[in-house]
Amino acid sequence: MTAYLGGSAFQTVLDNPVTAYRQLVQQYAKDAAGKPVDPKVATAEATAVFKANPAAACMSGLIPRIIGVGFKRVPKFGILLGLSFFLGEDGTISATAAFGASVLSAPFINPIRMIEKQQRAYFKTTGAEKPIADILKESAKQNFQPLFRGTVPLMGHSLASALLGLAGQPKLQKYIKNELSHYGIGTFVSGLLASAAVTPIYVAVTNPLSRLEVIMQTSKIDGKSIGVMEACKEMVTDSKQFGLRGVFRGQGLGIAKGILSLTAFHQGRIWLTDAFRNHNISNGSYVPPVGSA
Repeated sequence: MTAYLGGSAFQTVLDNPVTAYRQLVQQYAKDAAGKPVDPKVATAEATAVFKANPAAACMSGLIPRIIGVGFKRVPKFGILLGLSFFLGEDGTISATAAFGASVLSAPFINPIRMIEKQQRAYFKTTGAEKPIADILKESAKQNFQPLFRGTVPLMGHSLASALLGLAGQPKLQKYIKNELSHYGIGTFVSGLLASAAVTPIYVAVTNPLSRLEVIMQTSKIDGKSIGVMEACKEMVTDSKQFGLRGVFRGQGLGIAKGILSLTAFHQGRIWLTDAFRNHNISNGSYVPPVGSA
C-alpha cells in the first residue's frame, strides 16, 4: 500500500501541469454566451491563461491532489487490493475487484476532484486559483452536496483506470520485458512502452467521461448544478457542430498525460517496492523464497 501511495504522489507532482492544461482545454469549450467554440479556439484560450501566469497555472490544484493521494488512494487501493485478496487473486487485479473498487471508492474520491477542478475554474477571469476554504464554505451552505457532482462518470473513469492502468499495464510491461530482454530492455523502458500501448485505449474510453466531469464540476457551486443527462446533451451539441473533435477535446493531451502518469506511477511503485523489500531483507525481517529473483 505504501509503495502504491508513493508512486501515486510521484505521478501527481509530475503530471499536474498537463492535468491543469487539459482541464482548461475542455472547460473552455463554450464561450461567455454558452455556445460551443471550435476546439482550436479553446486550446488557444487555455494557452493564453498558462502564458499569463505559468507557475500558478502549473501548480493549480496540486495541493488537493496531493492531499487526495491519501483521501482518494487509500480507499481506492485499499478496496481494490482488499477485494483482490478476498477473491484469492494472489496480487492480480480482476474485473470484479476493479468494478467493486470503482463504485465503493467514488464517494471518497469525488470531493477531491471537485475541489481540484473548482480551483482552476476561474483562472480565465481572476488569473488565480480559487482558495480551498472558499470552495468548502460555498459547499457547506448546501450541506456539501456540490462536492459530489460528477460521481457517476467518475465511477466509469475509475473502472477504466483500474482495469487498464492498474491491471493491464503491469501485465503488458511484464510481457514486453520478457520478449525484449535479449535487447537489454530494462524495467523503465518496458514500462514506458507498456504505458504507450495502453494509454490510447485508456484515453479513448475515459476522455468523454473526463469531459462530463469537467462540465459537471466547473459550474458555479452556488448556481444550478448540471446533471449527467444535461452534460451528455452538451457533448452531443458539441459533436453536431464540431464532429469527433468536439467529443474528444483534449484527447492528445490525455494520451500524453496518460503515458507520463502511468509510467511515473508504476516506476515509483516499483522503486519503492524494491527499496522496502531490500530493506526488509537486510534487517532480517524478510527472507525471500529460495530461487526467487
